[in-house]
Amino acid sequence: MESRKYKLGKIADFNKICIGKDDTFSTIEYLDTSSITENVISGTSILNISDAPSRAQRKVTDKTIIYSTVRPRLRHYGILRSPKNNLIVSTGFVTIDIKEKYEKEIDARYLYLLLTQPSITEYVGNIADTAVSAYPSINPSDIASITFIFPDIEVQRNIADIWENLHQKIALNHAINDNLEKMAKQLYDYWFVQFDFPDDDGRPYKLSGGVMVWNEKLKREIPNGWYCGTLLDIAEYTNGLACQRFRPIDDNKLPVIKIKEMHDGLPSETELVRSDIPESVKVYDGDVLFSWSASLEVMLWAYGNGGLNQHIFKVTSKNGFPRSFYFYQLIDYIGNFKRMAEARKTTMGHITQDHLKQSTIALPQNIDIANELEKRLCPIFDTIVRNNQEIMNLTKQRDELLPLLMNGQTSVNYHLSKWSIGFLCLEMHIEYDKNIIQKEADKQDFHPLVRQPYSFAFFKHTSYPFLVFFLLLKLFVTISHKLPTDFHYKVRTNVVQRF
Repeated sequence: MESRKYKLGKIADFNKICIGKDDTFSTIEYLDTSSITENVISGTSILNISDAPSRAQRKVTDKTIIYSTVRPRLRHYGILRSPKNNLIVSTGFVTIDIKEKYEKEIDARYLYLLLTQPSITEYVGNIADTAVSAYPSINPSDIASITFIFPDIEVQRNIADIWENLHQKIALNHAINDNLEKMAKQLYDYWFVQFDFPDDDGRPYKLSGGVMVWNEKLKREIPNGWYCGTLLDIAEYTNGLACQRFRPIDDNKLPVIKIKEMHDGLPSETELVRSDIPESVKVYDGDVLFSWSASLEVMLWAYGNGGLNQHIFKVTSKNGFPRSFYFYQLIDYIGNFKRMAEARKTTMGHITQDHLKQSTIALPQNIDIANELEKRLCPIFDTIVRNNQEIMNLTKQRDELLPLLMNGQTSVNYHLSKWSIGFLCLEMHIEYDKNIIQKEADKQDFHPLVRQPYSFAFFKHTSYPFLVFFLLLKLFVTISHKLPTDFHYKVRTNVVQRF
């Protein structure tokens, strides 16, 4: 079937279903516009229907696309899969559902990918900027008037399957990290907030009757022998450089880590700095970073080597205290900084060495306790860093691959019947030993994330064959966790040798 061009208003219903008199909900699960970004939901609210805000009106079904009409450049959009019957979204969203008449021609997931292209976000953002309302906004008609070209439905589904599986893997990594972070913080709190670290007999110190003494400065009881210290007693805080003064003059360069990069990793447009900057302001995976200006955030860096920009501290050990100890002590104390700001009715967005010096925290006389916890938390931290690295790589691969597929520069032929996210059958103009792949496929028992096997023709790309090949080879090695190490080596070696 040839590609077809449709205006969205013809093929989709906008704001199709709202709460009506016939609905018998006693409670609803409410999603507002700020709680979803690029198809990732940060949270919902469970509300009694009588307490629900007036904006809680839009009903949704499977594959309903929701797109915020307010400040569209913030990318508060997503496509809902099998939502609960009582999930209600804000009227700040426009809801988009494929009309029944066109369901055999249009895949809603593919439409979502079209609507969320950077060019479309910029287009509707420009419309929003001209709005006469108090804030940038668009009308449903602005989206309904957009025209897209849709390829054959099977092509749409195949491309959408790739995106959905990558998205699921990325979301899974996020969920794993959320759980790991909660586990690590809970253990830290158990030891150093509740003071139930193991005593000499391996029993919880406070719970088993360990001696506690009142500390006037801290205004709380702490274990006998502990003392009141500061954040500066346990860590060094090294401010970054004004990196614009150290622009690279050759190929020896590093990406600049600013507050934006703390949120987004290292996009292609990240600024660069010379690689011969002092070691103290170079950042490596697993380093602790603390943004002390504008935003107050602490993170474990996980996105590759870089140079630290000003307004961010690189936090390192002092007096032998391990990473996990100063990491969580700093996280906990940021809450104090923010509460101070609220009490003063000011914005606390500028932390200095003096603020750190004036902090008050409970410190053990013997740091062996902190080192013992470090042994338990270090593997968790390492896993979190690896997962974040994989998220960054998968996101980059998704964002580079999907445009090639959608504009027809690349065609695909995957077979996902045996692979968790996809065993890549690369069909290029080069030869490689397919027997290795087939033998391993037959030996393994993989469980796909997709519900049904599917296939599509992969990859005959004339402009970027080598680039995209390595991109997808990396994707395969990254995602196929269950493949044996020797198989990874065989495939890599065999393919490279053929070049």
